[in-house]
Amino acid sequence: MSGHSKWATTKHKKAVIDAKRGKLFARLIKNVEVAARTGGGDPAGNPTLFDAIQKAKKNSVPNDNINNAVKRGSGLIGGGADWQTAMYEGYGPNGVAILIECLTDNRNRAATEVRVALTRNGGSLADAGSVSYMFSRKGVIIVPKAGELTEDDLLLAVLDAGAEEVNDLGEAFEIISEATDLVAVRTALQDAGIDYESADSSFVPSVTVPLDEEGARKVFKLIDALDDCDDVQNVYANFDVSDEVMALVEA
Repeated sequence: MSGHSKWATTKHKKAVIDAKRGKLFARLIKNVEVAARTGGGDPAGNPTLFDAIQKAKKNSVPNDNINNAVKRGSGLIGGGADWQTAMYEGYGPNGVAILIECLTDNRNRAATEVRVALTRNGGSLADAGSVSYMFSRKGVIIVPKAGELTEDDLLLAVLDAGAEEVNDLGEAFEIISEATDLVAVRTALQDAGIDYESADSSFVPSVTVPLDEEGARKVFKLIDALDDCDDVQNVYANFDVSDEVMALVEA
């Protein structure tokens, strides 16, 4: 998980470039709209919507776009699409297991895009259930390192709220909890005055595949191709990359 998290934080920094920003905005707006549709348009009573809005704001999505997405999702204005969640399973180079989470209004298009991205980049689509058993749904919160904040400070703030572990990712801390404890852990951070970068329900692998530089480059290329698919919201994989290999890939 640590290697995947390091790559995720690296990609987050790179996502600031304009070419990716449009896709990122579209993804975040989809999340807001779907959260409002499933749990209502009031963030105070809809934790999923609250987190979706916070994530959109932290990524500089304009407030008007966010507000309109909430209104579309809650039915106050028209124009909302019939978004459906679809999960695909696959394998990448070096036998890396991959879960691809889509939010789409056309399942056939989503399946085709995912299959093409996999096969063109050394991967393959797998049968349902052949990969997902290696992952567990967890709450994952990323906290940027700021000031004198330490790992012990975080543990003290979130342990009683249900946090299972705190990992040092280099430039940020990662807090893992049960998915059902995500809101409680996030609230504990807020109560302690600790800012967080993202709070998401994620899929964490139970076993990981270590990658060398060549393998890492191939897997990252595949993940980038999947991320470029309009219907893909999240990609989860069970690879692990050492700091040394990551430095070589980023060089």
